[in-house]
Amino acid sequence: FSHFSVDHDSVKMVAASPQAVSRLKKDYVKLMKEPIPYVRAAPLPANILEWHYIIIGAPNTPYEGGQYHGKLVFPSDFPFKPPSIYMITPSGRFQTNTRLCLSISDFHPDTWNPAWTVGTIVTGLLSFMNDTAPTLGSITTTDAEKKQLARKSKTFNIKDRVFCELFEDLAESIKSEMSAAAAERAAAGVRSPQTTSEDGDGSTKSSDGEAAGVGGGGTRGVLSSLASNLVVIAGVVLLAFAVRYVILSAQDADPAYAPGGSRYGGQGR
Repeated sequence: FSHFSVDHDSVKMVAASPQAVSRLKKDYVKLMKEPIPYVRAAPLPANILEWHYIIIGAPNTPYEGGQYHGKLVFPSDFPFKPPSIYMITPSGRFQTNTRLCLSISDFHPDTWNPAWTVGTIVTGLLSFMNDTAPTLGSITTTDAEKKQLARKSKTFNIKDRVFCELFEDLAESIKSEMSAAAAERAAAGVRSPQTTSEDGDGSTKSSDGEAAGVGGGGTRGVLSSLASNLVVIAGVVLLAFAVRYVILSAQDADPAYAPGGSRYGGQGR
């Protein structure tokens, strides 16, 4: 890992102290040996002072199924001072690319404890994310909006180069899910994503506004075609019965209409 960081406020290179380098390397090794549920974190190969994390939405929360990418920017004298915390993926809980005001962030150096590790920081962030308490950098949205963003989070993350490089296994998993979904749509005869749009509830709608997919517009089209064919067949059958009825009625009224009668070219009586 590189021991230098870019100070974006003053636009200069910041050298990490030996204590910061030693501590962050130790934290990384510990995270690899003892993974924390629902969180991942790793430093940039070129800058040990900038870490990126992933929070995986926990079950029974509005974030379930979502993956939320963010970053931690550590000061050169870490662990004696806290890091800046940012969320990159839209979550409905935090503003994106904005410093978050938390007791474990650089907004509150007075409450910072040097014993806290990277694992402590991301665990605290996960806990605060599942809470509803407001803070500087948080936003208010409905659970429905959070669930919608959770569904879109993977598609958002796969476009991020850093996410794909640092969390390659997650990126490959997302690509596999997207390929499988595309194959299912193709098998069901659903239009490609270029001609469809995702509704707020996650259902796919075609450009003419009709729901598409199995049990949607495809099924209705088959049923409509079948009904039309049945109507045509029923009409032909009714017409045949009507013609037969007319012929039989004519035979009863005038024997000359019988097959052996003179009107059919036969001999008269």
